[in-house]
Amino acid sequence: MPLSYIPSPSINGFHLGPLFVHFYGLMYVIAITLAVIITQRRVRASGGDPSVVGDVAIWAVPAGIIGGRIYFDITTPSQISPHTWWGVFAVWNGGLGIWGGIAAGALAGIWRLRRRGIPFAQFADAVAPALLVAQAVGRIGNYFNQELYGRHTTMPWGLRISGHPGAYHPTFLYELIFNLALAALLVWLGHHTAIKPPGLFALYVTGYSAFRIYEESLRIDYSQHFGGLRLNTFVASALALIGIVWFIYTQRRMPAATAGAGAGPGAVAGDAADASHAGRPAEAGSQPAAESATGGTGAAGAAGAAGASGADAAGGADAAGGADAATGADDVADPEGEGGAAEGSGDGKDIIPGTSGRRG
Repeated sequence: MPLSYIPSPSINGFHLGPLFVHFYGLMYVIAITLAVIITQRRVRASGGDPSVVGDVAIWAVPAGIIGGRIYFDITTPSQISPHTWWGVFAVWNGGLGIWGGIAAGALAGIWRLRRRGIPFAQFADAVAPALLVAQAVGRIGNYFNQELYGRHTTMPWGLRISGHPGAYHPTFLYELIFNLALAALLVWLGHHTAIKPPGLFALYVTGYSAFRIYEESLRIDYSQHFGGLRLNTFVASALALIGIVWFIYTQRRMPAATAGAGAGPGAVAGDAADASHAGRPAEAGSQPAAESATGGTGAAGAAGAAGASGADAAGGADAAGGADAATGADDVADPEGEGGAAEGSGDGKDIIPGTSGRRG
C-alpha cells in the first residue's frame, strides 16, 4: 500500500427533498452546460450566430446519451445493472460508451445543421474543444461511481476502491488531465495556425483515440476481449487512423489560397454558399461575397483605377467625353462595391457561422 493515495468517495450522491441526486448524473449536466457555453462563445467569436448551438444541443445531447447507452448495452451486456427489464435504461448507475455517444450526437447535430443550411466543418471545429472539456468533467462522475480505474499501482496517486485491497491507477484522472490539455492545444492551434476546417475536429478524434489506446492498456474493469485485447482498443486504434487520414485529407483537398485566411471556426464557406444565400446561382470563377464584404478591396481598387483612367481620358479629350468615360467606369465598379457590401450588411442576427452570407 502506498503511503499516500486518492481515497474512494464515501457517498455517490445526495438527497434533494424526495429525490436522490447522483453525482454521476450531476457531472454530466454540468459537462453539457459547459460544452454549450464554450461552443456559443467560440461561434460568436467567429462571427456566427450562437443561437444555433442551442438548437443543435437540444437534439444532439439526447441522441448522444441514447447512443452512449446503446453502445454500452451492446458491448458489455453482463454489466447492465440492475438485472431487470429496465436495467438497460439505468444510466444513473453508469455505463455510457463515449464512442456511441459521440457518433449519435454527431449524426443528430449534422442533421440540424443541414436543415439550417450551416456548414458542418466550421461548427465541428468550434465544438471540438468544448467536447473535451465536457468529457473531462464527466470523468469526475466516474470517480464517484468508483469505476474507470486501472491495474494495481504503488504510485502516490493510486486510487482506493471500496472492497478491494491496494491502490489502482486512476485512469479516469489521467483522461481528465489529458482532455483538458488537448482542449487547450486545439484552442491554441485555432488561433495561431491556418488549419482548414474541420481539421481541429479531426485532431480531436485522433488525439483522444490515441490516448484511449494507452488508457485501455491500464484498465482492468470488464470488457469484451478479442485476441487478448479489449474491444475499445480496436475501436480506438481504428478511429485514430481514421482521424489522421481525415486530417491530412482536409488540409490537402484545396489550395491554401482558396481556404481563406481565417481557416478556423469562422472560415469562409465558399462561392456556392455565398451565392445561394444571396438569392443568385454561383457562377464559375465568381468572386466570393466575403471578399467584397471584408473591406471591399476589389471594388475600391476598381473604382480607383476607373477614376485614374477617367482623369487621363479627360485630359486628352473634351469634358463631355471624359465625363462619359468616368460614368461608364463607375457603372462597372458599382455592382461589385455596393452589391458586394450589401451581402455582408445587416444586423448579424441571422448570419451563418463561418460565412458572410445570410440565410435566405
